[in-house]
Amino acid sequence: MATEGEKAESRALRGLYRNIREAWKTPSQTYVGPLLRERMIEWRKGPSVAPLDRPTRLDRARALGYKAKPGIVVARSRVRRGGLRKRAIRGGRKPKRMGIAKITMAKSIQRIAEERAGKRHPNMEVLNSYWVGEDGRHKYYEVILVDPHSPSIRRDKELNWIRRPEHKRRVARGLTSAGKKGRGLRRKGKGAEKVRPSIRAHQGKGK
Repeated sequence: MATEGEKAESRALRGLYRNIREAWKTPSQTYVGPLLRERMIEWRKGPSVAPLDRPTRLDRARALGYKAKPGIVVARSRVRRGGLRKRAIRGGRKPKRMGIAKITMAKSIQRIAEERAGKRHPNMEVLNSYWVGEDGRHKYYEVILVDPHSPSIRRDKELNWIRRPEHKRRVARGLTSAGKKGRGLRRKGKGAEKVRPSIRAHQGKGK
């Protein structure tokens, strides 16, 4: 049974995570905004995939499975931002045949960030990722990576599922949270008839 000191420490941690979460909901209106402006200058100068000592958003990282233990690392991934809208066609077309607007990506920017981090760390599996900032040209995500061969992961009852063979190269097969969202797997039932077993199995009609 937890002592009074342990209960007080648990309440303090919950308050800490709640304050971090509230501050990141509207970065421009909190202390996060000035910090992000300074960080963008440094992040732009760095590599596209940079390993980190600790997460920038501790609350989000912990919610997505991060633990401060051997076998788990965090990497910040930089990807381009913007839509797929094309330049206007000068020749005659029906508006619907111009192919300018309403062209969606097959994969989201976040999935691309996860895949790049996974390629940079081929001995690790991508667990999850979260947004940490964006400027005029780039978006930045922090990607949580897990080493399935690490003894500490093998002993961890909450994370050793990632060692199973069906999770090998899971980021490349759309098995992360962002990957499942992009494949339409957040929906079930009416309106989601064409997303299973896959988008391609139904000629892309599920997207």
